[in-house]
Amino acid sequence: MAETAGCQHYQRKCALLAPCCDIFYTCRFCHDEKENHSMIRNEVQKIKCLQCQQIQTVQSECMECGIAFARYFCDKCRLYDEVDKGQFHCDGCGICRVGGKDKFFHCSRCDMCLGIHLQNKHKCIEKVSRANCPVCLEDIHSSRIAAHVPPCGHLIHSTCFEDYIKSGGFSCPLCNQSMLGMKSVWKMLDEEVRNTQMPSEYANYMVQILCRDCHKESKIVFHVIGLKCQHCGSYNTCRTAEDEERLETPAPSQPQDDEAEQMEDSPSPSNENVDGSDDEDEEEEESERNDSPDDNVRDEQGNLASQDNNSDISEDNDSFQTAEGSNDKDGTPV
Repeated sequence: MAETAGCQHYQRKCALLAPCCDIFYTCRFCHDEKENHSMIRNEVQKIKCLQCQQIQTVQSECMECGIAFARYFCDKCRLYDEVDKGQFHCDGCGICRVGGKDKFFHCSRCDMCLGIHLQNKHKCIEKVSRANCPVCLEDIHSSRIAAHVPPCGHLIHSTCFEDYIKSGGFSCPLCNQSMLGMKSVWKMLDEEVRNTQMPSEYANYMVQILCRDCHKESKIVFHVIGLKCQHCGSYNTCRTAEDEERLETPAPSQPQDDEAEQMEDSPSPSNENVDGSDDEDEEEEESERNDSPDDNVRDEQGNLASQDNNSDISEDNDSFQTAEGSNDKDGTPV
């Protein structure tokens, strides 16, 4: 019996001859750890029995001592494994997978095997498994680490996903869509927004946002705590290129400019004496008063009364203009 029944990666009773460097390694992972290149296991043509050291072509049993190299053998992948893991070969993926063939289906568009519970329920992305993990940047398609499938459809190593969530991440590193149920978090942010009053210089600003979860745009009032999507209620949003707008104070029913125009059109009592015709009338009245002393008293009394009336009107008009001028500063109608 061979001293070693495989390596830390696989339990088997044979070693593979790497066609790239012509050295025997127990598996491709052992080769890749020691060499500066990768071994293509499909190109392996020779193996060595670890019990009798017989070098032979790829097969399931030793042609010299007759032992079975492993319980599972795939001639296409040159895979030997003594431990039962529910291995099966997928022609669509071109590799062997574990977990039981009856529990998986191959999605031709995603180009990978997915859990049967995701059939017709997942988001298809063209050859998504051929991309590297966005966290560790290692291969996903041929990795021995299980892949996590978030709602957005991008794949992440399950171990990388757990570490990413523990570090505080919640959105996909590729598209920023939420990978977890965030309703409870959004409710907490709603409460914070209600309890946080915005400073006057930041209040009433309208901004355009794009939701990373529902992919819809909306225009909302800016808040420093977060920008909530008006369609799905998510705070996983971002500002768009639209310019911000400030909500103005509601306009008065009668614009103040119209009132100013009306005042300009109406005659002003204080300006009546400016006209030359009024001065001529006053001179004629003055000469008549000089001709009759009795009438002069009455005319003077009448003239004084008219001047008092003009003075009252002028004072009233001045107070109206002062009120209008002071109210112009705060923009409210008189």
